[in-house]
Formats: sequence, C-alpha cells, structure tokens
Amino acid sequence: MSDKLGKIDHLLFEEIIYSKCGYKRREVNPGPGFGIDVSVIELPGEMAIAVTSDPLSLIPSLGLEESAWLSVQLIANDIATTGFAPMYGQFVLNLPANLSTNDFKIYWEYIHKFCSDAGIAITGGHTGFIEGQNSTIAGGGTLFTIAPRSQILTSSNARPGDAILVTKECAISSSSILAMSFPETVKNKSGNEVFLKACEMFYETSSLNDALAAVGKKNRNTGTEKTDDISVTAMHDVTEGGVLGAIYELARASQNGAVVYNEHLPVGRVPAKICSLFSIDPRHCIGAGSMIITCRKDNAHLVIERLGRENIPCCAVGEIVEKESGIRLVENGMENDLVYHEEDPYWASFFNAFKKGWK
Repeated sequence: MSDKLGKIDHLLFEEIIYSKCGYKRREVNPGPGFGIDVSVIELPGEMAIAVTSDPLSLIPSLGLEESAWLSVQLIANDIATTGFAPMYGQFVLNLPANLSTNDFKIYWEYIHKFCSDAGIAITGGHTGFIEGQNSTIAGGGTLFTIAPRSQILTSSNARPGDAILVTKECAISSSSILAMSFPETVKNKSGNEVFLKACEMFYETSSLNDALAAVGKKNRNTGTEKTDDISVTAMHDVTEGGVLGAIYELARASQNGAVVYNEHLPVGRVPAKICSLFSIDPRHCIGAGSMIITCRKDNAHLVIERLGRENIPCCAVGEIVEKESGIRLVENGMENDLVYHEEDPYWASFFNAFKKGWK
C-alpha cells in the first residue's frame, strides 16, 4: 500500500501506467501524460473530442451542495483548459451505504443543477451503494466536449517566450475547504472575518469562466463557434501541487523550461492566514479556481485586460523558456530550481487537524 496521499506521483505514473494504456490509436493525440489535463480524440473531418475524468466529492463536513459543486466544477476546470466549455458528462457514483435516500436526492439535484448551469448534458453512468465506503470520494466523472481540432488548446502547446499568467489567488480551494471543515478552529485562531471570507471563496473554485474569458468567448460554447483570440497558447488548471506545481507541470508537458518570480505570485491575505494556521505553503497546495495561462508576451496585457473586464484578477508571474534552462524560481533575488512536491501538503494537514480534534 502506498504511504502517500493524493494523486499518484509522476514517476510511478510513468513506470506503471504511461506505457500501458491499451491499444494505441493514432487519433488519440495527445493521450494521457504528466501535466496534461485532457486527451484529444480526432474525428473524421476537422472536429475532435476532448475528454477528462476526475473523482466525485462527497464531503460531509462541507455539505451536499458544496460536494456536488466540487464534483462538477473540478472536472469542468480540466475541460476548460481547451478553451471550450464541457458539453456531455458521465458519472459513476459509489455511494456510502449509510447515505440516506433523501441526502442522495439532494446531492443529485445539485449535480443536475450545476451541470445544467454549465451546459452539460448528463448522458449516463452507474449508481450504487457500497458497504464500507467511508471515503470523501464518491466515484468518478468524465466530461467531454466537441470542437474544431485546430482550436483545442492543451498544456503541451506552450512555447519559449510565452508569458505565464495566473488568475485569482493561490490556494483558493485548500483555504476555503479547510475553513469550512474546521470552522470553530479557524474562527478562534484567525478571526471571524477571515473565516467568512474564506467561505465566500469556495464558489470561486471554478475556473471555467477564467478560461473562456481568456480566449475571448463571451458565452458557453456549442462546440462550433470560433474564438477571437490569437495569443493564448496553453492553459492548465491548478489542482494538487498548487500554482507552482501547475506551472512546473505545464512546462514539463510542453517540454520547456520556465522562470517564475516569487514576488509576483498572487498570495492573498485570507489564503495566507488559513494556510499559515494549517502549516502549509499556499504556493504548493491545491488551488482549484486558479488557471495557469500562457500567451504571447506582447499580448499578455490584452489577456489580463480581457479577464479584468469579467472581474477576474490575473497577473503575469514569469515566462516559458527553452528546456535547457530548466524550471526555475526566483526568490529573494536568488534563482534556484523549482522543487516539485509529489505529495500535496493539504491532505496531511487536513487529516492531522481531524486527528487533533479540531472542529
């Protein structure tokens, strides 16, 4: 049994999974890989399917509505990196046996609502109750979108000379979920104002609008309309490993290097306080809601302005460089290798707080 929590590390992924992904089909390009959010299946003609999967959340300390929100939005964030919104979804529910029919009804009604709001048609799946299912993971979901192949972005498309942009703030999801899971502790140690603002941040954990705004889309896509953007080259949503981990993954996926300037990273006051309380670095912990965007450097200000018009904060934090230059972090005037954390500190922090009896 692995002694690590969270996603499998990329070395183990490459050793066990990467070279053993079933029958090789030429129309799958790209397929699964480190730092790649979606696989793309080329269709006859000029269209393609983008597809991604993620776990579904069922977290009692958060609530049924909040769990459903995470379940839908965290998968939608991956599809959003293509520059298109998700269109279709499959959901496999492995529910705890002690979940009541009424709670299941409420949970699923919110899944339906959030899918409807995002333009996602639920096309099928599987639903069952499992004895001994005590995890906060309640199965898995897969989302699809169909779009012109030439317009689908992937994280492998970033190029040397591109600016690296980050939307919103570091550690949005980590800080909000920790605050909502341990409200009494956060209120007592960090104050009620910090607690309330952290709770408000929870519904910022979707980066779908970030992605659509960045590429110039005003509305949810039908899969056929064209973007008016010519500057965005790649996007990667921030999950485990935080903003710095996501930048590292994007650089690796595109076979490039990167330079990141620590003082430019958007670490907000509230996430900083929550992360300090739980002894985690906001730059390295789960940050769903933020999007990493690369674009032509001379057009970075236009992308930032476009996001600003949608009230989405965005800032430049570095640039993509040649692979030989490595992936580097400039901090306090010193440039060093950016260390990639295989295990996100959020998981250990959450369970340590639980074991301590924090409420």
